[in-house]
Amino acid sequence: MSKNSSAMPPPYGIVPPAAPPSYAQAVGGVAPSSPYVPNHSFTKGPEIVTTVVPVGPNPTHMICPHCRAEIDTSTKSTPGLIAYISSGILCMIGCFLGCCLIPCCLDKCMDVSHKCPNCDNYLGTYKR
Repeated sequence: MSKNSSAMPPPYGIVPPAAPPSYAQAVGGVAPSSPYVPNHSFTKGPEIVTTVVPVGPNPTHMICPHCRAEIDTSTKSTPGLIAYISSGILCMIGCFLGCCLIPCCLDKCMDVSHKCPNCDNYLGTYKR
């Protein structure tokens, strides 16, 4: 009796790996229960829809995508990137004593964020 290493069973508790499918099987000959073919019969959950609202520097008349009310957006102005860059340039020129903060007070340098006054949800930002 000759001992052939391929004829010996694997040691207890060790399972030999499964052979990968051939090209013909992977293209379409594999049963759907095979681990190599994804199962596409799942149910989709609820989809989250993000709405892009076109907003400008002034309050916008629109229908809120969250509460479906007809509104004029409430706005809040904050200094934007242009204000900070302008202030830095003025500071480098030599305007140290408060003059460098003038761009933070100008409306043309402000970013405007819009919110719904009814449900207080964020609607968008107008960036300069």
